[in-house]
Amino acid sequence: MAKSVAHHHNEEHGHEHVHHDLDSLKSFGFWIFLMTDVIIFGCLFAVYVVLRNNTAGGPTADELFKMPGVIAETFILLTSSFTSGLAVLAMHAGKRNQLIGWLAVTFLLGAAFITLEVTEFIDMVHEGATIATSGFLSGFFTLVGTHGLHVSIGLVWMIGLMLQLRKRGITKVTKRKVEVLSLYWHFLDVVWIFVLTVVYLMGVM
Repeated sequence: MAKSVAHHHNEEHGHEHVHHDLDSLKSFGFWIFLMTDVIIFGCLFAVYVVLRNNTAGGPTADELFKMPGVIAETFILLTSSFTSGLAVLAMHAGKRNQLIGWLAVTFLLGAAFITLEVTEFIDMVHEGATIATSGFLSGFFTLVGTHGLHVSIGLVWMIGLMLQLRKRGITKVTKRKVEVLSLYWHFLDVVWIFVLTVVYLMGVM
């Protein structure tokens, strides 16, 4: 009997150890993904800086960029980073509904950001400024579009996570997922500050 209890305990301990290893591996995988993302954005910024004066006689940054919209986008994204932080605090306090609530607010802010960005792109295309117009616009659409795509992926991820939290509550697995998502969201915020500075502010100066 004692033998079987010890065996069961060892089995459980072994299972926990494997689970912990898997968790560490998943977290490590996410950091690798983030590092490759940093490299991708670094390359896109470098390309943009090289191409930014190649307007091919087409519209320039100063003529195209509407700063009130960009400032609104920045304010919305910074606020969403704050609300994603509040979601993590609610999770640590064990408040599931509050956690889902803050994630929902973060989602709405992220969706508003994407709506403004898509509107900006459509306005530019109507003005004849497309990705094929000049080297400057190719670099612009690729860099800003890649960031927008990352935000959109984050929004889909957020919906999935909210559904999972509603179904399973705050578990070790959902906790890790919320922390990883929040980290990803803050990362996109930092990238946007670079976009704001390098693309928009330097463009209109």
